[in-house]
Amino acid sequence: MNIAETAKIAGLGYNTVYNLYYDKTSGIDFATIDKLCLALDCTPNDLLLYIEN
Repeated sequence: MNIAETAKIAGLGYNTVYNLYYDKTSGIDFATIDKLCLALDCTPNDLLLYIEN
């Protein structure tokens, strides 16, 4: 699935998904996480990775 397909299925803007994919964002809304999880049939744990500074 490419960025455009993911954005369409999740009901998100292309730029939103693009920026998340290429790590060009400093934050993410809970609503966006929810939409991505529904579209990708996953949990937030599958999308997020905690890295200690």
